[in-house]
Amino acid sequence: MRFIIRLLLTAVVVVLLAKFLPGVAVASYGTAIIVAIVLALLNLIVKPILVLFTLPVTIITFGLFLLVINAVIILLVDAFIPGFNVDGFWVALIFSLLLSIVQSLLFSILPED
Repeated sequence: MRFIIRLLLTAVVVVLLAKFLPGVAVASYGTAIIVAIVLALLNLIVKPILVLFTLPVTIITFGLFLLVINAVIILLVDAFIPGFNVDGFWVALIFSLLLSIVQSLLFSILPED
């Protein structure tokens, strides 16, 4: 149940960020839910592989390269989902940073199981 709530909260945040951030567009609420699901899957499968391959760069940059990996994940979601559009790398970087901050705030107020 907690996973579904987290997906729905992520979808709401994606819609809100698309409304306020120029360069990000979401076609509908259904598309936002699909974006949240694909984002969760890519974070589960692809992100650990990217982190492993870029570990030396991540260590040298004291973890800041993880922001770049998050932006790449957002651009992958953009490539997979037709109703979701991000205009470029810098917009994806800002979007991923804001998404991470808002998700952290929202998920911290969720009750534990």
